[in-house]
Amino acid sequence: MPMDKIVDFFKSITQKKELQIAIVLAIIGGILTTVAFVMAFTTANVQYATKTVPVEGFITDTRVPLAPPEFQEADGMVRYHVPWFSQKIFYFHVPIAQLSLVVFSLAAIFAGIFLKTRDPNWDLRSRIGMEVTLLFTLGAMISGSMWTRASWIDSWGELFPMLLSEPRLVTYSVMLMFVVAYFVLRRSVDGDEKKATYSAVFALLAWIIVPFSFIFTRMTNQVQAHPTDALNTGMDSTNLIPFIICIFGMMMVGYAINILRVAEEKKRAQLEAIKEDIEDALADAKKESDHSFTNQYSAAAVLGTAEGADQGDDSSDAADTNTNKGEEG
Repeated sequence: MPMDKIVDFFKSITQKKELQIAIVLAIIGGILTTVAFVMAFTTANVQYATKTVPVEGFITDTRVPLAPPEFQEADGMVRYHVPWFSQKIFYFHVPIAQLSLVVFSLAAIFAGIFLKTRDPNWDLRSRIGMEVTLLFTLGAMISGSMWTRASWIDSWGELFPMLLSEPRLVTYSVMLMFVVAYFVLRRSVDGDEKKATYSAVFALLAWIIVPFSFIFTRMTNQVQAHPTDALNTGMDSTNLIPFIICIFGMMMVGYAINILRVAEEKKRAQLEAIKEDIEDALADAKKESDHSFTNQYSAAAVLGTAEGADQGDDSSDAADTNTNKGEEG
């Protein structure tokens, strides 16, 4: 879609309509996310993970029966299946991560529109988009760390080395640093126009990590914990349905948060403008009041001096009259 059509589309939607759409989507998205949460722990099948332990450790493990002979390995290790309850995090971790990439892309689009139109409204939308990106990126990192700790590592100390070795985690961590650097840049630049311009350019450059992550994770031959085939998930319908429902719910919630934050910032700017107008009006009224008081004070002083002079002349005339009368007497 050409840039002009995107601009015209967003201009055709009034702020009131945006708020109405955001509220409706927030409600629907919240309901869908809740339904997906309930289905993930009720109707969705429990998936199993393969665990490999020494024979001695397997025998002393009271949670599972003895392994059948076909699971007995020649090297003294036993492989068996255990319920993978931590996999339930998958239903929310993946939609949150996907949403962060979508909102990041929208923020980059708004940044490009700002560079073309120089309209501060698009800079506001881009900044709010980066805020929402930061929120959901942190959510994806936290939920992903919980999933990693429960499924693939034995201690939290192993998490950091995994962040530096797994391709998807490396590129996503770099994206998080870019988003944080965006706000550092906004705070370090003076001047609204210069700040908006530098931030827009940086947002466009930082967005390159999104397609790079997609390409890099599919080109590398390294074994990855994250799947690279989005069309072949290997999930049955009981697992796939709540996952899809949660994706749509999260997308609606993310869009609603974005629009509501934009509306909040616009209302805040309007209140600041009204506040400045009131302060200017009060300052002008005070100046006029002081000026009027000064004029009155000066007029009173002049009138008082004139009256004093008149009274002095009257006294002089009276004194001269008395003197003349005294001489005649």
